[in-house]
Amino acid sequence: MTATQYAPNGMVCSADRLASSAGVAALRAGGSAVDAAIAANAVLAVTAPHLCGLGGDLFALVHDGDGPPAALNSSGRAGSGADPAALRAEGHASMPLFGDIRTVTVPGCVDGWFALHERYGKLPLTELFAEAVGYAEKGFPASPLLAGAVERIAANPDARDLTAASKPGAPVRRPGVGRTLRAIAEGGRDAFYGGEFGAGLLRMGGGLFSSEDLAGPVADWTEPLRVAALGHDVWTIGASSQGYLLLLALAVADGLDVPADPDDAGWAHLLVEAARVAGHDRPSVLHEDADLAALLAPGHVAERRAAIAPDRRLDVRDLTGDGDTTYLCAVDGDGMGVSLIQSNASGFGSGLFEAATGIGLHNRGLGFNLLDGHPAEFRPGRRPPHTLAPALVTRPDGSLRAVTGTMGGDTQPQILLQLLTRLLRDGQSPGAAMRAPRWRVGNVTGFDTWADADAPIELEEAAPVSWDGLAERGHRVVRTAATYGHAQLIEVREDGTRAGASDPRAVVGGAVGH
Repeated sequence: MTATQYAPNGMVCSADRLASSAGVAALRAGGSAVDAAIAANAVLAVTAPHLCGLGGDLFALVHDGDGPPAALNSSGRAGSGADPAALRAEGHASMPLFGDIRTVTVPGCVDGWFALHERYGKLPLTELFAEAVGYAEKGFPASPLLAGAVERIAANPDARDLTAASKPGAPVRRPGVGRTLRAIAEGGRDAFYGGEFGAGLLRMGGGLFSSEDLAGPVADWTEPLRVAALGHDVWTIGASSQGYLLLLALAVADGLDVPADPDDAGWAHLLVEAARVAGHDRPSVLHEDADLAALLAPGHVAERRAAIAPDRRLDVRDLTGDGDTTYLCAVDGDGMGVSLIQSNASGFGSGLFEAATGIGLHNRGLGFNLLDGHPAEFRPGRRPPHTLAPALVTRPDGSLRAVTGTMGGDTQPQILLQLLTRLLRDGQSPGAAMRAPRWRVGNVTGFDTWADADAPIELEEAAPVSWDGLAERGHRVVRTAATYGHAQLIEVREDGTRAGASDPRAVVGGAVGH
């Protein structure tokens, strides 16, 4: 049973208690919530390579005061050698998922750390990376999820360090990652993009990347997206993130007569429908230059809401004209809150590893398409559409209420829709909301949800029997043994107490406070 954890001064929640503890150590040393988030993320980059790492991307929201949060998009761009015509000529109808360097974009994680640290950091990176370096060089115990996943890359000689994760608790050392973290702390971003890792990436790319691609900045401070729902302002990242789907679904659902009891099939049905009317056209509308604020305009929200019926499933085709990831959050004693998500995309990402450092490369380029002329077509210098969707909630007076997010590919906004409805509307504690059963719109790869208008609604095994009533409303319902997401949540209560919970689905996650 997941209990809500409470703390008076600060808290860090992540998918690995070792990482959460490293973040809290930074807070105790006088660091900011951003310092704590960087320290925790660095540990996860060592201990959770099946979720995230230095070869992936990063998004973050930072609340510092009573104004809008700052939003950081540190997702990489396609190399200057990107050639969609070549992929089409090889017979590809979509981006290759695994084992192809062309699905790798310039990793944004490290540049994102520097952007965050320059603006909000208090402690030196050498101190923030100390625990991560220690785990990389001296070893860490393999988590059950890492041990269960490592077979997928066991045959890759460039991932040989990870084969030690033969069972839960087995000691694993990653000296190349430790060496890289030391170099970054001492030499800055250029020690990564222009150093050992960068040289290896250029060799692997065979012309896909140039040294200029790696030398240029990756991270951008952008305008966050906002919607008023459930008596609060809910914020997320703008394009190229799919975070708008959470805001749109919340706004749609906020005007529906959602039953008060989450066990009611009507509760699940209306939230499912809100998610479906929000997301059905994502493949056609999401790209790095999309005007997502227009999709959140009241008239547009009302139009989508009007398509929902309380007693039957909508065929979303009638609305149309012609993973893996890790999330962490931190709140410090001064009230700064950080909502940070960092990812390989799908599990170990591309399945490719830079040989000298053992750093895995994400496959975030899977968000591109190969449709000639489409704004999300695989092209040089473009950012792909992203599933990463951190969230942050403020009260009407601008004070911080919560930071939350989850892994889960396409499912991320659906999970957060359920979590925030339970927290903000139904009055559940973080622990109760976190352990509650979930539904998702079914998919095959974790990134193809909206390709099938007839996708089933999948339920976790623990879902109440009453949710089977979704079938009476026209949904195809499937109960699965899978669980959906590794969410984290910290709530800042009116009296200043931090109340947080780490998803039990992450197995070794931890909400750690001080």
